[in-house]
Amino acid sequence: MKRRTVLSLEQALAMPYATLRFVQLGWRVIRIEATPAGGRLPGDPNRYIGGKVVDDDRRSYFIAPNVGKEAIALNLKEPAGRAVLHRLISELEVDVFCCNTLPGRYGALGIDYESLSAIRPELIWAGISAMGPDYPNVPGYDPAVQAMAGFMEVTGEADGPPMLAGIPLVDLKAGDEVYAGVCLALAERAESGRGSRIDVSMLQAAASWLITTLPLIDFDCDYSEITRCGNEHRKFIPTNAYPTADGFILIAIGNDGMWQRLTRVPGFESIANEVRGTNEGRHAEREAIHRDITGVTSQRKTGELATALVAATIPHAPINTVPQTRETPAVRDRLTTTRTPAGSLVRMQPAAVDVADGPREFDFPANYGAHTRSVLAEAGYGGTEIDALLADGVIAGQ
Repeated sequence: MKRRTVLSLEQALAMPYATLRFVQLGWRVIRIEATPAGGRLPGDPNRYIGGKVVDDDRRSYFIAPNVGKEAIALNLKEPAGRAVLHRLISELEVDVFCCNTLPGRYGALGIDYESLSAIRPELIWAGISAMGPDYPNVPGYDPAVQAMAGFMEVTGEADGPPMLAGIPLVDLKAGDEVYAGVCLALAERAESGRGSRIDVSMLQAAASWLITTLPLIDFDCDYSEITRCGNEHRKFIPTNAYPTADGFILIAIGNDGMWQRLTRVPGFESIANEVRGTNEGRHAEREAIHRDITGVTSQRKTGELATALVAATIPHAPINTVPQTRETPAVRDRLTTTRTPAGSLVRMQPAAVDVADGPREFDFPANYGAHTRSVLAEAGYGGTEIDALLADGVIAGQ
C-alpha cells in the first residue's frame, strides 16, 4: 500500500480519530494546531484534558487519538501563515487535507476546497462539521449532536430521562465517514486523476443510524417502538440484561428457533408456553417473559449460565467492564500500543479492522509544535526564514 501524506487542521476527537485510522494504515499524518492567542493554552484543548502523563500538553485524554502524528503550529489568520500552508500542500505533495473547523471560517483561514485544489488539483479535501456547509456557524460537539439526532431519546430506561451513550458515538461515526470517504476518493482519483471534496455532517451521519426507528414513523408505529426501552430490544423478544447470582448476563433471542433452544436449557423449561412460540406472541407477553427469565437467572451464577447457553448456541455475553474487555483474548491479542518517552508501555484500543502488515505500535504523541521546524525545512524553508516566521508569530514550535 502506498504511503500517503495527510495534512490535518484538527482538534477535539472527530477528525483526530479519522486521521488516526490513516496512521494505522502506515500513512504520514501532520496535524496543524493554532499558534498561541489571547493567553489561552496553545493548540488543541484536548492536550490538557485528563491526567498528566509525561508533561502538561500530553494528558491522558489526548494520547490515544494522536499517536504516530507529527505536530506543527500555524497562524492561519495571517496571510503569511496561509502562504505557509499553501506551500506545504504543494511541496509535500499532500494527498489529503482534513479539517474540523466551522465551515464559516474556511475562506478566512485559506483552507477552503477551492483555494487548496487550485494549488493541487489532485488533493482530496475532507471536512467535519455539525450540520455541513449549509449551516456554516453551528459548532459540532458530540453530546449536543447526540441530543439533536434523537440518540438520547432512544437511550435509557423507558421511565427514566434521556441519556447520552457511554462513548462519543457521533464523533467516532463522523471520523469513520471521513475514512471511508477518503478511501473512495482515492479509488476515484486513480481513474480520473483529480481530487474531490468530502463534507461530513455529524448530524446527518448520526441520523443515518436511525435505520431501525425513523422509517417506522410512516408506518404509524406505536411510540414505544421508537423511544427508549432500557436494555430490551424493541422487536426481538426476549433480549435483555438479566441479573444473576453474581452479576448480570445479556441474553439475545433473535428468532423462534433460538427461543425453542432456550426453553430446552435445564431450568428454563418453565418459561415456555404456546403463545410464546412466536416472536409476536412473545411481544404480547414481554413483561411476563422478562420476569420469568429473571426468576431463573437470578438463582444461578453467570459462568454456569454461560456454559449452558453456549451448549444451546444461544447468543449471550457477560456485562464486561472496560478492564475485562481489554483482557478478552479477541481484543487483547489485537491491541495497539505506544510508549511514553520514558519507555512505559501504553496499551490502546485495537484498530477497527486488521490491515495486512499494518503497524501495531505507534510513536507517542508529539509536543505542541514539535515538528514545525523540520516540516517547514522539508518544504524548502531555510533556517533564517523559519526564525523570522517564529519571531513574527506566523508559526510556533520548539
